[in-house]
Amino acid sequence: MIRIAGIQMACSQVKEKNIEKAVRLANLAAERGAKIIGFQELFHTHWFPKDINQDCFALAEPFDGPAVAAMQPLAREKKVVLICPIFEKEGENTFYNSAVVIDSGGEIVGVYRKIHVPQIPLWEERSYFKPGNGGFPAFSTAYAKIGVQICWDNFFPEGTRCLALNGAQIILAPTAAAFASQDRWQTMISANAMANGVFILRVNRVGSEDKQDFYGKSFCVGPEGGLLGGTSGIKEGILFADVDLREIVRYRKEYPFLRDRRPKTYKDISDPSSSDPLISEDTHELG
Repeated sequence: MIRIAGIQMACSQVKEKNIEKAVRLANLAAERGAKIIGFQELFHTHWFPKDINQDCFALAEPFDGPAVAAMQPLAREKKVVLICPIFEKEGENTFYNSAVVIDSGGEIVGVYRKIHVPQIPLWEERSYFKPGNGGFPAFSTAYAKIGVQICWDNFFPEGTRCLALNGAQIILAPTAAAFASQDRWQTMISANAMANGVFILRVNRVGSEDKQDFYGKSFCVGPEGGLLGGTSGIKEGILFADVDLREIVRYRKEYPFLRDRRPKTYKDISDPSSSDPLISEDTHELG
């Protein structure tokens, strides 16, 4: 049995204060037995993609920058795995919405870059982030093989399937969801878990930030799609879930969806010319 934890917290516009709070809450989660700890989307910044502002690019940092460097000693001291979603800067002009996976020895084992990037009111993400270029890796850590799907990614079941085929046992789903969307998230993530026989931990932001009220309600689902211990509340806090990885093997024997796939018949979903015939692309990206 492995205890995992999701930390949902309210963020200010001061990165250093957000990081300090994250370290404090992660220490508390570790003291209560958590071995794998995940944070919300862009845990070290306020929700700047609510609008388009060139000045916000100053918030970005390399994958091994100050935010992650502050978390590495904690991972090493407490022997915990940390999943830290950040605004990543690669080189001078390339930016991603990313999650850095830190193993229990404090070393960085990999970076996932969000692949499905939305451009809708209050989530103007294509104005900041390039689509991820690293596919859907499953990271080997001290306690489990971990995959990541950041927010919008979770509504593209192809990604969850790829992670399962790559060996992921636990998928971290950091999000920044506001308004009345909880039922959609729970339905979608439960379906993804059930279709692939994996555990998924969804960690959502909390707090009021300008035009949005992030509602928290983080949750964890098992391979059968059911909640493990219910959802968290709408305030800052830590969600704990105890997962038994043997449940994955048991479930997949009973429901061998991965075995019974027919990939050769799925060519339509990999055709780059396919798109929604009812919706035209209309984005306003920064140059």
